[in-house]
Amino acid sequence: MEYLSTRGQAPVLKFSDILLEGLAADGGLYVPAHYPHIPLEELERLSRLPYGELAWELLRRYLDDIAEDDLARLVVRTYTATRYPFARHPARAARITPLTWLEEGRFGLLELSNGPTLAFKDMALQLLGELFEYVLERRDERLNILGATSGDTGSAAEYAMRGRERVQVFMLSPAGRMSPFQRAQMYSLQEPNIHNLAVEGTFDDAQDIVKAVSQDAEFKRRHRIGAVNSINWARIAAQVVYYFAGYFQSAERVGEPVAFAVPSGNFGNILAGHIARQMGLPIGCLILATNENDVLDEFFRTGVYRPRASSETFATSSPSMDISKASNFERFVFDLVGRDAEALRRLWQALETQGYFDLKGTPYWARLPEFGFVSGRSTHADRLATIRDVWTRHGVLIDPHTADAVTVARCAGIEDTPVVVLETAQAAKFAETLREAVGFEPPRPAELADLEQRPQRVTRLPADVQQVKDYVAAHA
Repeated sequence: MEYLSTRGQAPVLKFSDILLEGLAADGGLYVPAHYPHIPLEELERLSRLPYGELAWELLRRYLDDIAEDDLARLVVRTYTATRYPFARHPARAARITPLTWLEEGRFGLLELSNGPTLAFKDMALQLLGELFEYVLERRDERLNILGATSGDTGSAAEYAMRGRERVQVFMLSPAGRMSPFQRAQMYSLQEPNIHNLAVEGTFDDAQDIVKAVSQDAEFKRRHRIGAVNSINWARIAAQVVYYFAGYFQSAERVGEPVAFAVPSGNFGNILAGHIARQMGLPIGCLILATNENDVLDEFFRTGVYRPRASSETFATSSPSMDISKASNFERFVFDLVGRDAEALRRLWQALETQGYFDLKGTPYWARLPEFGFVSGRSTHADRLATIRDVWTRHGVLIDPHTADAVTVARCAGIEDTPVVVLETAQAAKFAETLREAVGFEPPRPAELADLEQRPQRVTRLPADVQQVKDYVAAHA
């Protein structure tokens, strides 16, 4: 498999190269040259596999410059119940992503947050840690990872990379805009290869810094800068797997459609669903849910994509979705415009010059329905009501991001297919909102009982590219 940039002006590379590269040299994102199609009879066979073997069968189609035996070892070692120990029902932990029906056969939650940081980001980043170590050892290289997080990517990346000798992690987070649990997960890590940088601004400010550093080719080369954000294709590829696993648990029979509802901030999670659908998985529709930061919902309703300024980005009770510049949206738009890199460059030029682009009335907008997206938004009041309702009716505690997706899914009018909501974090990570919704503290794993009381290490910096570069250069 070859990988090309969405903007068409960067070298075509193999997987191991883009794994370490992150952002393409032309500022675009790497995508596979094609999506392998899986016919119905092959889906039947895959439906009988345990999660680790399913992951290998799917990922080997994209990661084909890694020896199949080595890839099988890395993947199967990653997806074991011991790495994902916090399932709601321990007896089902071996499924890695067990499905919990709220309404039998009709409306369910796919548990993606049973890993070490209680967030869906573990599903991809635990594998990414293995892949980094494998490739770096074979090349006798080291890597400095620069990333930005709105809450969960940072801790998942740090837990996956902690103690790895060939990797240093520099993780930017928006100061004061994460939950106390999220901050403590990151800042309490004491491994010397982990560097937490709290940026005075929003997640979008932090993400812009990461992109600016990545586009400085000389600095990137000199300090060997890589990425763990979902701009790294390996993250997206790993996330494709759980759509297949969720489908096989929820479809009445292989070939029948299933809808997936996805809390959406940076567009990486739902992009994986789009790719699974392009590969032939019978996804009836993809329900995109935003919070009050509704840039993506606005696009799917109106055709206008208008990223917001930091001053227009709200701090909400679903903080991992407090994003107004969705990095992975570029990968979807690339497919929407027929993989025409020149057309995509024109759209991104419009973003730079006028702050938005509008596809309404274009041939691209006419194509949108074939991709199966519907969208909606949720508010703080909606989140509280949904958390309370799911607890009262079903005895299940959900986090605020999952509540956004449940809220929007219930309003989507999907009657004739099962709806699976991607449960992206455990309620324990958002105690304040849960107390407001249900009146009590959500339980957490005993291993994390004292998390907020542990010593924390963090450096606060202004949202300034040069100061971040100086810190990285001094500590790489």
